[in-house]
Amino acid sequence: MTDWPSVGVVIPTHDRPQQMRAALRSVLTQFYPGDLEVIVVYDRAKPDEEVASDGKRPVRVVKNDRTPGLAGARNTGITGLETDLVAFLDDDDEWLPGKLAAQVTALGTEAELCTTAIEVDYRGRRNPRLAQKTMVRHVDLLRSRMMMLHSSTFLFRRSALLGGLGLVAEDAPGSQNEDWDMLLRASRRRPIAHVDVPYALVNWAGSHFETRWDTKISSLRWILDRHPEIHGVPDGAARVYGQIACWHAAIGDRKEALRWALRATKANPGEPRAAVAAAAAAGIVGVPAVMAALHRRGRGI
Repeated sequence: MTDWPSVGVVIPTHDRPQQMRAALRSVLTQFYPGDLEVIVVYDRAKPDEEVASDGKRPVRVVKNDRTPGLAGARNTGITGLETDLVAFLDDDDEWLPGKLAAQVTALGTEAELCTTAIEVDYRGRRNPRLAQKTMVRHVDLLRSRMMMLHSSTFLFRRSALLGGLGLVAEDAPGSQNEDWDMLLRASRRRPIAHVDVPYALVNWAGSHFETRWDTKISSLRWILDRHPEIHGVPDGAARVYGQIACWHAAIGDRKEALRWALRATKANPGEPRAAVAAAAAAGIVGVPAVMAALHRRGRGI
């Protein structure tokens, strides 16, 4: 590639000063021949002006001036950039060497969004998560969230975000599952280009969202309302129903947990989340303990 497009990186941050600086450093040390700039968006926090810098790879700090939360912070960054491409990076994750150049090359001229595989870090244990494909289609994301397509790997054409694709959904409850919504919207328009190499290190310990069970429930129901075609794909529907069942079990709502577990089983008799939810509702296991065991293997409920 001779003409490298300009890239703007949006890093939303909230109360993670040390991790955010590590995330920022992982961007600034990328080998990338084109223009690169970073905008750090402080969400419900006072911007740290010491982070800002000029030079060949400028770093700007701004305050989230849209809806409080991750989605609004990302959109503040998007609308504050004028680059050809826009990339996301969460403040507790890091890009690995070679990520940006490989991804810009894979984006090509047709795709509007490109992702990469990830390496999950959970309390010092690392596990790669691969998609086993280089192109992701809409039906793939109806069958599964494909968690290896993490938002910290997203690279968009800015023209798409400000055009037909649109910005991040700020009405997503608690700014959860807004990333899956974006993947579904993007893949409905065009296949998503994917680099199946773990180019992002994703931290699963200490997430702001890990145990917000009520928000997990409402955000998944929001997804089902927004993308009703999920109901027509048995494996994908059962997965979501099973997750909702688990989160109801986590808050002690046994009746709803069993109702959603039954719905998951009807959609797919082999759905394992239904069994987990039923066991949790009966007090045999705890959802947090199951999550921790899965996280150690780079997996989730």
